[in-house]
Amino acid sequence: VSLWLPLALAVAAVAAGQSPLQRRVVRDVLEYFHGRSNVHFLFRERELDGVIEREDPSGTFVQLRLGLAQTGCRKRAPQRQCRVLENRRKPTCLACYKFDTSDVPKVLDKYHNCGPAHHLAAKEIRQRDEAECRAVEEAGKGGDTPYLPGMFAFSRGLPA
Repeated sequence: VSLWLPLALAVAAVAAGQSPLQRRVVRDVLEYFHGRSNVHFLFRERELDGVIEREDPSGTFVQLRLGLAQTGCRKRAPQRQCRVLENRRKPTCLACYKFDTSDVPKVLDKYHNCGPAHHLAAKEIRQRDEAECRAVEEAGKGGDTPYLPGMFAFSRGLPA
């Protein structure tokens, strides 16, 4: 209990400073990570780093790095008190999300990549992550709006 309490307080302190969209991204990334077939244990949020949240007329872009820590609980049989195991896997996830401007924001586009911290630091992976996040940030900005029938039906007359 003495080891778990400081972690719980740290996670609570981190969560207190997060916006609702950031908390939503963290929940979604944890759900994505636990849904992977090679993950057999539950993981908890260890740290949140590099948080970017930008608004523009097309919506809100959120980017963050989420550090995870492995617990002793199996994914299939979760328990209330899952203790974080020291010196176990501590993967990092990069997440980029674009939300629309509605009252209950919908995800326009998203990208996540989870792996060991040294894996995400590799130059090729870092460059791909940056390109994917730029593409996510551009979602909803004019160029990719869907064409609806009749949208441009009367925008031009026939040539004279």
